[in-house]
Amino acid sequence: MLHHISFSVADLKRCSQFYDALLTPLGYRRVFESKVFIGYGVEDNKDKFALRLHEEGVSPPSPGFHLAFAAPTRAAVEASYHAALKCGGRDNGAPGLRPHYGPNYFAAFLTDPDGYEVEAVINGE
Repeated sequence: MLHHISFSVADLKRCSQFYDALLTPLGYRRVFESKVFIGYGVEDNKDKFALRLHEEGVSPPSPGFHLAFAAPTRAAVEASYHAALKCGGRDNGAPGLRPHYGPNYFAAFLTDPDGYEVEAVINGE
């Protein structure tokens, strides 16, 4: 359904360090970058998630909005969470099962340096 989504960020370097740490264990990488834009995905020049510099300030969406990134394994969820915490992320729910979402829903929740809420998740064994 979606082609891509982008977040406005106040500090591209700071936020890209967070997203590099968050996304690398999940199997995603930088696929495009310029002075004001960094795109992530799996194929060069085909970003699915992007950061766009917006120096005038950023207003993340209201609570309830978040972006969930698919993980290949539970270990990848854990690695992603711990790496992102070291790069400016704030805990919003440690890695673990979330039985209220399903018996195999394993996720971790973080808030990025600009206040966006993100999740790493695998819904399977």
